[in-house]
Amino acid sequence: DTIERAIKKGSGQLDDGAQIEELVYEGVGPHGIGVVVECQTDNKNRTVSELRSIFKRHEGNLGESGSVAWMFDRVSVVVAAKAEVGDPEEDAIEAGANEVEKNDDGTYAFIGGLTELDAIRSSLAERGWEVKAAERIYRAKNFTELAGDSKKTVDELIAALEDCDDSQKVYTTLA
Repeated sequence: DTIERAIKKGSGQLDDGAQIEELVYEGVGPHGIGVVVECQTDNKNRTVSELRSIFKRHEGNLGESGSVAWMFDRVSVVVAAKAEVGDPEEDAIEAGANEVEKNDDGTYAFIGGLTELDAIRSSLAERGWEVKAAERIYRAKNFTELAGDSKKTVDELIAALEDCDDSQKVYTTLA
């Protein structure tokens, strides 16, 4: 019965009155790296306890709200591709994006204000761009570069946070 109940709960077939909340946690990782973790949980006490434990095991600290948020801008990002790319900067301006960056895979990231996500996405689609992804993210204002063992300890923290069942996205100031 316990196994069947767990399967039903995990697949969303069991409505036991649990409310899923979206929460954002902030912390400082090793070497002063700022970390923002977006979570979805039905038990915020369990989630905060687990995150605090992960930070502590990896030489970091879970912070208060606003403790590292100042290190990030909240922006909209639309990732799109186009067979015949003319001037992506012109399309970015026309779509209302503030910046455009070419990604390693040949796509372009159009970055704009937090409330401009739908406008940028629809405008790019009208201009013949194939939209691959569109989301609101935390974008680091300044990046910290680390190497060797220092980078390894931060990478281990990020991996542990990403492995947490309740975490959805992890953003850092690591370059």
